[in-house]
Amino acid sequence: MKNITIYTANACPYCIKTKEYFLKKGIKYDEKNVQENSQAKQELLSMGYRTVPVILIDDEEIVGFDKSRIDRAIG
Repeated sequence: MKNITIYTANACPYCIKTKEYFLKKGIKYDEKNVQENSQAKQELLSMGYRTVPVILIDDEEIVGFDKSRIDRAIG
C-alpha cells in the first residue's frame, strides 16, 4: 500500500476534487490542512510549495489535481 499525504486548504476547489477522487477510488490518505495546522504549512513551505493541493505518494510529489499523474503514481 502506498503512503499518501495531501496538503490542503479549506476553500480550495482542487483540494476538494482531489479528496473526492481518492474517496471514489477507495484510497486512504492523510490530510494536512495548511490553514488549520501551522506545522503542515511549514512542511509545505520547506518543500518549496506555496500552493495546494500538493499530493505526496510515497516519494512522488504532485502539485495540483492531475488525475493521470495520480493514477500512474498509485499504480
